[in-house]
Amino acid sequence: MGNKIQEVVTVVDKLRVLYNLQLIDSRIDEIQNFRINIPIELSSLEEELDQMKKKLEHLQEDILSLKQNLDKRNKEVKSSEILIKKYEKQKDNVRNNKELYALDKEIDYQKLEIQLSKKRIQEINLNIQKNKEILEKKEEVFKNKKEHLFHKKKELNQILLENEKEEKILLEKSNFFSKKVDNNLLKTYQKIRNGVKNGVAVAPVQRGAPLGSYLAITPQKYSELIQRKKLLIDEHSGRILIDAELAEEEKKKSFVFSSKKKKK
Repeated sequence: MGNKIQEVVTVVDKLRVLYNLQLIDSRIDEIQNFRINIPIELSSLEEELDQMKKKLEHLQEDILSLKQNLDKRNKEVKSSEILIKKYEKQKDNVRNNKELYALDKEIDYQKLEIQLSKKRIQEINLNIQKNKEILEKKEEVFKNKKEHLFHKKKELNQILLENEKEEKILLEKSNFFSKKVDNNLLKTYQKIRNGVKNGVAVAPVQRGAPLGSYLAITPQKYSELIQRKKLLIDEHSGRILIDAELAEEEKKKSFVFSSKKKKK
């Protein structure tokens, strides 16, 4: 009877140590993944900013082109006005109706040219105004995005520094708990961790299924699990199983979650 109690305690202790190790290693994974993903996140923001900058430059070029066109049209109006004055002056010295008709025709043509140019000037001015308003709005958005990127970099650098300190402590804790696990069991734990995508080797059973799995364990296995008499491995996911109640107990005591609360 005494040996049986000792056996139950040993299994429970093993599960406690293993789950603590899992919580620590999962948090280390989280920190390392965050560090890997930062350059991707920043690169995405910088690319977005670069695209916005290019669009602003194109818009500025369009406004410049419109202004050049406006200048050209204004010069055409002045040129036509000079020609009209010239033709009007020439009318004083005409010798016949044919010459008078030709000059009047030229004057009418230049007047039409002025009308057309003035119409285009009006359209160009409207386009310039419209593009300037768009540019102003886009410049404001660009400025805000730039500020956001600046603060984001600052914020991420701060998180990186905090994570670096936390990771150092976690690695020491992981090493501490690893030493408390039997060598063969530790090898099994590490092998499972390396073989699954999320690195979870010890999975709490919730609603009849291991965390992260849709396949429920059998009622017999669940019954064995809550008795905590032996270490059980899920036949579908290959993970070591721990009952939800024991997992929750360790979670509440874990350094990982106490440090997260402090951060908040």
